[in-house]
Amino acid sequence: MHYALYKTILSPKNGMNLYRGCTHGCVYCDSRSVCYQMKHDFEDIEVKQDAAAILEAQLIRKRLPCMIATGAMCDPYIPLEEELRLTRQCIEVIERHGFGLAIQTKSARILRDLDLLKSINDRAKCVVQMTLTTYDEALCRIVEPNVSTTAERFAALTAFRDAGIPTVVWLSPILPFINDTEENLRGILDYCVRAKVGGIICFGFGVTLREGDREYFYRKLDEHFPHVKQKYIREFGNSYECNSPSNAALCEVFRDECRRHGIVHKPDEIFAYMHTLERRERQTTMFDVYPAL
Repeated sequence: MHYALYKTILSPKNGMNLYRGCTHGCVYCDSRSVCYQMKHDFEDIEVKQDAAAILEAQLIRKRLPCMIATGAMCDPYIPLEEELRLTRQCIEVIERHGFGLAIQTKSARILRDLDLLKSINDRAKCVVQMTLTTYDEALCRIVEPNVSTTAERFAALTAFRDAGIPTVVWLSPILPFINDTEENLRGILDYCVRAKVGGIICFGFGVTLREGDREYFYRKLDEHFPHVKQKYIREFGNSYECNSPSNAALCEVFRDECRRHGIVHKPDEIFAYMHTLERRERQTTMFDVYPAL
């Protein structure tokens, strides 16, 4: 871990990443890609010094409250958060100033901040996003070794359901030749239905690979899935998008199940919901179909 000085925390679109790097160890992590110009070891977490104070100064300058997003590049609930509590400090700032929050994680550590997230949702809007990729718990421990298991994340989703906080699941990435099966998909969708998630974001069934990410992914394939790397090389070469041979069939199952259970599955609609802070007298949306949302 090391600290770094920053002048701003929020991006022009009101996104923030409080940490740079991650220790979750997910074999497919796109954030390892060279294009993000991370100048330090990925596991040597860069911590943005005085993040909460900088965030507060930026929020004070805004004319109207809006949605603040975090978790897109680096998970806000890496193990280091237990010690530093940087994410919680920033959520406190967001809650204090009446802003909304769209927060994305793979960790059940987020339940520590349930009190603040509920307060934000009561005053403005909070949307909790969980990534689910692998229904089988043993396989999950291989592809996402240092993060909450899928069952633990499902339990977190149900806790947010019971607290009346809307939830969204990211169904990605799905790894060709590893977890791109109908059984895996239906297991994850069953969790989503039982947790009454409002939306599921899925851009198709596959994984993206580029320089930095690809090399790490291939090392892990050699370590855990002998001969699968050769399948990737033959099937995809150096392609950025590596879609499962079963993509079309899985997409059909996905769309049918979402329609059957009233789950929003068009990404544009979900992003519009997460990025918009409505007035408290907002009209009913598709995310209000469940009593908990």
